[in-house]
Amino acid sequence: MTHKQQRPDQPGTNIMLRPEDSPQWLTPLIGEIRSGEVDGTLRRKAGLSADSGPKKAAVLMLFDGQTTPTLPDDATILLTHRSPTMRSHSGQIAFPGGRVDATDINPVDTALREAWEETGLDRTKVTPLAQLGKIFIQASGYPVYPILAYWGKPGLHDNVRVVSPNEADEVFAAPIGELRDPMNRFTVSRGAWNGPAFRFNDYVIWGFTSNILDALIAHAGWELEWDREKHYDLAQTLAASRNNERHF
Repeated sequence: MTHKQQRPDQPGTNIMLRPEDSPQWLTPLIGEIRSGEVDGTLRRKAGLSADSGPKKAAVLMLFDGQTTPTLPDDATILLTHRSPTMRSHSGQIAFPGGRVDATDINPVDTALREAWEETGLDRTKVTPLAQLGKIFIQASGYPVYPILAYWGKPGLHDNVRVVSPNEADEVFAAPIGELRDPMNRFTVSRGAWNGPAFRFNDYVIWGFTSNILDALIAHAGWELEWDREKHYDLAQTLAASRNNERHF
C-alpha cells in the first residue's frame, strides 16, 4: 500500500526492541511479557498458534504518557476504526497493523510500516519495547505478532491522522483511564462464545483487540474491579454502537 504522506517512512529503521528505554510505568508490563505470563493469558483467551504458515501479520500497541513511576493520568493507546467498506474485520476497532511484506525485516518493521500507512506515524519517534507471542486469528487464519511500543513525545494524538479513509476512517489515542473504568467494561456473547469488551466514544471494542487490551491492563496492574456477570448479545450490542460492522 502506498499513500501520500507528509513525511516518508524509513523501512528497516528503528526495528530493535529496547526495553531498557521504557518509562517506569510500563516496566512491570514488559516484565510480564518477557516472562511469558501475558502469552499464557492470551493462549487461554485468544489462542496462540505454533503454526507459522505462509501468511503473517503484526500490530502496534503504542502507548503514550508522561514518564511517571505509576500509570499517568494522560496515558493513552493508539487505536483505529476500520472502514466499514473493508473486506475483513470491517467496522472494528483495531490496533494499527497488517500483513508482513517480503521486504519487512521483522515484525517490528511490519508494525511500524503499517502504522505509518494507516496513521502517518513517524517511526523514528517510537520506542519498540517488547514482542508478544504470535496470536492465531481464527477469522483470517494466520498468526499476528503484537508489538508493544512507547511514543514518549508530546501529543501522540496530534501526530497521527486518517491517511487512507478506505482502510481506517478514524484514528485516536484512547485514554487508558477510560478503558479501565468499570463502567466501560462488560462481556459480549454469541452462542457458546463470549469475550471481554470495552465501550469508548460509542464504539464497542471486542474480539482480538479487546482480548489483548484486557490482558495488558490486567498484567500491568491497572485493572479495576468490574462486573464480569454483565453479558450482552454481541449482535445487538454492535447494532447499537458506532462500529457499523457490515456482517452485523
